[in-house]
Amino acid sequence: MALIWGSSFLFTELSLRLTTFFGVAFWRTLLGALAMVLLALALKLRFPSKPREFFHIWIAGLFMSAIPFSLFSFAQQSTTSSLAAIIGAATPMFTLLSILVIYRTEKVTVISLIGLVIGLIGVGITLGVWQGFGENEPMAILALVLAALSYGIGGPYIRKFVTPMKLPGTTTAAVQVGTSAITLLPLYVFSGPLFVGPATLESVLAILALGVLGSGLAYRLFHDVIAGAGSAVASTVTYTNPVIATIWGIALLGEVLHWYEPIGAVVVILGAALAQGSLDPLIKKLRR
Repeated sequence: MALIWGSSFLFTELSLRLTTFFGVAFWRTLLGALAMVLLALALKLRFPSKPREFFHIWIAGLFMSAIPFSLFSFAQQSTTSSLAAIIGAATPMFTLLSILVIYRTEKVTVISLIGLVIGLIGVGITLGVWQGFGENEPMAILALVLAALSYGIGGPYIRKFVTPMKLPGTTTAAVQVGTSAITLLPLYVFSGPLFVGPATLESVLAILALGVLGSGLAYRLFHDVIAGAGSAVASTVTYTNPVIATIWGIALLGEVLHWYEPIGAVVVILGAALAQGSLDPLIKKLRR
């Protein structure tokens, strides 16, 4: 899952050479849905049948697919894939905030609050706030933060409303990205040209990989992880995204990494780990 989503920033960058940011979001959800529907039919898995089930999966799809996919694609028009992945690594912090503020299923701890503050400082370092936004467009940065926030809301929502349905992960993923594709279709069609560049082999393969792997298979795995370990643990997959995205960005896209971005990434991941309680066993050992 980490390898797929870490590579999705590269695939998004290449897909933007073919279509608009709404187009990237639409095609990846449509292709992901088709792949998961075919797999579910081949395995003869159960699909949701009640309106309430479709409604909750649609809402989950908005926060986990339609909104963040559009925002990440929009931002990557003017930012590097590495920066997008680093800001996306703040997802566990927003997951914790959602659990605490919206869902109220856990108590606030001092360490969690410290982790949230450290994570926000890490975001600031990544952006190089001492020099404004640098070469980054403020709207693109806002889009990245809102995308991470959307994931943070969506994960706990799945845990609370979708996981109890006990549907197969494959069919849940199919409906999640399928309903997102339907939601995105009018935005894609009426927002401008359907395609902005030639259909090269790399752009077509990128959008296929983004859909089948990044929006299909990855979410099928994601639902299984949420069911087995919870949304907080599932969101920690974003810890490794910056590493994978940065490797691809530098090696294949020729992106330049500023000295403060990897430092900020480490601080973001540290803050997210503290906020999620991932370092609690280590802290307890140090206190003894």
